[in-house]
Amino acid sequence: MREQSAGVIRNPVLAGSHPDPSVLRVGPDFYLATSTFEWYPGVRLHHSTDLVHWRTLGGALDSTRLLDLTGCPDSGGVWAPNLSYADGLFHLLHSNVSTYTGGFTDNPNYLVTAPSVQGPWSEPVLLHARGFDASLFHDGADSWMLNIVHDWRPGHGGSAGLEARRYDRAAGRLTGQPVPVVLPPQAGWIEGPNLYRRGEWYYLLTADGGTGYDHQVTVARSRTLTGPYERDPRGPLITARDHPDLPLQKAGHGSLVETEGGQWYLAYLVARPHGRRGPCVLGRETALAPVTWTADGWPRTPTGLPALEVPAPDITAKTEDMPSWTGPADSNDGDDSNDSDDGNGGDDGNDGDDIDGIEEIDGFDRPTLGPHWSTLRRPAAPDWVSLTERPSHLRLHGGRSPQSLIGSSLVARRMTAARSSFEATMEYRPRAFQQLAGITAYYNTGNWYYQYVTADDDGQAVLRTARCDRGVLDVDEAGQESLGGTTRLRLGLDVDGAALSFRFDTGDGWRPFGPPLDATVLSDEHAEHIEDGQIRSLGFTGAFLGLWAWDLTGGGLHADFDEVAYRAGR
Repeated sequence: MREQSAGVIRNPVLAGSHPDPSVLRVGPDFYLATSTFEWYPGVRLHHSTDLVHWRTLGGALDSTRLLDLTGCPDSGGVWAPNLSYADGLFHLLHSNVSTYTGGFTDNPNYLVTAPSVQGPWSEPVLLHARGFDASLFHDGADSWMLNIVHDWRPGHGGSAGLEARRYDRAAGRLTGQPVPVVLPPQAGWIEGPNLYRRGEWYYLLTADGGTGYDHQVTVARSRTLTGPYERDPRGPLITARDHPDLPLQKAGHGSLVETEGGQWYLAYLVARPHGRRGPCVLGRETALAPVTWTADGWPRTPTGLPALEVPAPDITAKTEDMPSWTGPADSNDGDDSNDSDDGNGGDDGNDGDDIDGIEEIDGFDRPTLGPHWSTLRRPAAPDWVSLTERPSHLRLHGGRSPQSLIGSSLVARRMTAARSSFEATMEYRPRAFQQLAGITAYYNTGNWYYQYVTADDDGQAVLRTARCDRGVLDVDEAGQESLGGTTRLRLGLDVDGAALSFRFDTGDGWRPFGPPLDATVLSDEHAEHIEDGQIRSLGFTGAFLGLWAWDLTGGGLHADFDEVAYRAGR
């Protein structure tokens, strides 16, 4: 057994957009999967041996064979992945949401498996599209799939409750008919079901109260898998609903894991707003809380509230004999993935660094993108992004417009702290006003900021900024900077709470560029649009900072980027 020093877990353990955590232990190793929505690779995976230090392994679904996000709407795509382990295989269940507006949700649920958490992953198997937030529960030789049943009919509230259906692991398919899960009275709209068994009880962990400031994790139990379930009389396992001044808000959507020594932890999502219940530019992040069990068999977190620091597990500890764990994390024979290459620029894991200050520099000296990078709606294929055409550079071929749901050329990383800076050296020779390349602070197709080089009507290179706020586009031509013969320059942006600003350097030092901007345009709350009770758009992703190239001629003119630096918490 590995020796680990005592310490504390500092939340969020995964900073920036890492929502809907599904946590799993295989032997001494902990794995955690989070939602990725319209960003590739799909389903971010993370590894730890102590629940304190986390290493990002990158995305599991890294090709169109595994995940097709063509035409994916903003905040659609991969919702609430579920990671489990049985029969020597990792099972990764995920939705690929193509529609969520007008009362409809098209969400086919796919399952892939692999002998290692780093793949290779099998061909996706379509299980069904009856509802989202699906999970697998392995109970000895039996397995069950749980999910919310989406109800499109007006006046029905959008949900017909939860259902369970047997999954045949040997055949790799669902069998029999779905069975309704009998929930506690007045359960209301619940999501994110995860099922566990401890002794004679089945425990149903759910996400209640929506995805905003009323979010919570609740627990119910039954002696039979499909219920009827009784709700924990004490109330939510964790929530910040009635405590608006806590630094961590929106606590909800959780999953449980047990250490080898018998200590239990809850992984759940949180958000860090700007101001009291204000906008959340960083999106929804992952936090952990210790869990103990009462004498009458209910799980409890220490205060029921999200906390910035909680005790870390004693990895060497052995508790008294406890009922056997037959949920998703009962295996002790998984393979060790500790040798995974982190890629350029380090990882997104958090041992407090994302809060205290980090610096990541990527010189693009390797043939593939590091795990901290994501691409929008399409994988990083050689036809539009390359790290080998020009050594030690990322070559980005210009793609379609920011409104297009296909063909965008955007390579970005999650913003992980309220105070952040992002810099990149770029070499670019535009020939027309339809060709642009630069850096962006991006939320979705309707909310972004862009500092870019383009050509004016005379074909001369100029530096400009553009902004899009809820779909309204504005280009600052009056504030442009003529670049003359300069083709290589450094671009930068800084975020400090609600303020965002750009700067540039053509070789004689940094100069500010453009007026101060409102960073809260890049928040979940600003992106969400609900009109007359109908969802028009959702805001699930948090802000990204990245490299963006447009070529609206269709010619794919390239820009070369070098030495990108990200600094957080300073």
